Amino acid sequence: MQPNTVKPKHPVTWVPTLYFSEGLPFVATATVSVLMYKSLGLSDAQIALFTTLVMWPWTLKPLWGPLLEMFKTKKHFVIATQFIGGISFGLLALSLPFDGFLRYSLVMFVIIAFNSATHDIAADGIYINTLSPKQQAQYVGWQGAFYNVAKVFSQGALVYIAGKLELTIGVTEAWMVVMCLFGGILILMGLYHLKMLPSGGSSKEIQSFSKAFETFGEVVKTFFQKKNILWGIAFIILFRTAEGQLTKIVPLFMRATREDGGLGLLTSDIGIAYGIFGSAAFILGSIASGYFVAKRGLKSSIFILCILFNIPDVVYAYLAFFVPKNFAIICGAITVEWFGYGFGFVGIILFMMQQIAPGKYKMAHYAFATALMNLGFMLPSMISGYISDFLGYKNFFLWVMIATIPSFLVAWFVPFKEVEKEEITT
Repeated sequence: MQPNTVKPKHPVTWVPTLYFSEGLPFVATATVSVLMYKSLGLSDAQIALFTTLVMWPWTLKPLWGPLLEMFKTKKHFVIATQFIGGISFGLLALSLPFDGFLRYSLVMFVIIAFNSATHDIAADGIYINTLSPKQQAQYVGWQGAFYNVAKVFSQGALVYIAGKLELTIGVTEAWMVVMCLFGGILILMGLYHLKMLPSGGSSKEIQSFSKAFETFGEVVKTFFQKKNILWGIAFIILFRTAEGQLTKIVPLFMRATREDGGLGLLTSDIGIAYGIFGSAAFILGSIASGYFVAKRGLKSSIFILCILFNIPDVVYAYLAFFVPKNFAIICGAITVEWFGYGFGFVGIILFMMQQIAPGKYKMAHYAFATALMNLGFMLPSMISGYISDFLGYKNFFLWVMIATIPSFLVAWFVPFKEVEKEEITT
């Protein structure tokens, strides 16, 4: 072996931690912030609107994606953004005691969102450039699982800690501690990835900003020249229509009093439900789905994934209509929904990797695809609070079931490249 030969790191040593790090700030911004602002006294409509508005960077990230090709390696950007994200969460924590905490905290969430969106571009670039198509299919379950481990860890363990601390040291102080924990974990991930993360490929040595924008124009042009791209865009945007509405309202429904049609759970109860039952179900569903798709191919699996992604949403209608007091029943319902969510979510991730990203600009085109996916998530989320206030929780969850129809339509009709199955299974 030559002295300068570096043995490639096994994907298991970096895929889980990379996507845990990618998911953590997104979940903090999209979902945990909902519970924080609920505890701090904001209305449901305000919470749904503000916590969605700060998510725009994940949709706009293709605008600066080509600039990442100008400098360093993709690993460099991943580690830098993890350290910056850690510091930003610390500053967010310090903003909470001020009278204008809402304004200051929203500004920090915007900074976190821009930083995290940049991290996502580079992280996805490492995944796509380092792994073969077959490995992408094999490890997409791990990717999806640990991205959403971040979700259940954040909504589970960290929310549980917040709920317990709310009762002992106060609401503001509790959420200051939790936001600092978010920051500390990101910094630890950055230290780990200094050693374990592959480079993901070096920059293309674009020498000027004018050249970068010229490259951006080519990226956009080639993206829209892809075969069946309009169908692909429709699939990416519409697949998560129902989920986008559920994500903001479910935690508020769980926290709302029974007199107001909610379940009346404590913040710590939600942490247990998500952190134990939801996390186990999601990990199992995600990993099983990755191997399921690797064996069958995405084309023959996509409608099954869509069914499992959407149908379990009916459990929230059940909870809203029957309002069970038994905590085990509530946790059982969450387990069913999160298993289906984990199993089905793999479908849209692998669709973007195998059907949209391939070509000269894989990283940039995947960033475009994930931006469109976030747009399909954000727009329903933004108005979900107003819809819920207008309909009430019971009718809102019935409406969500109707809102799954576009997902089924695009999953049934979306065309696939003929080489797709061969790319995954060979």
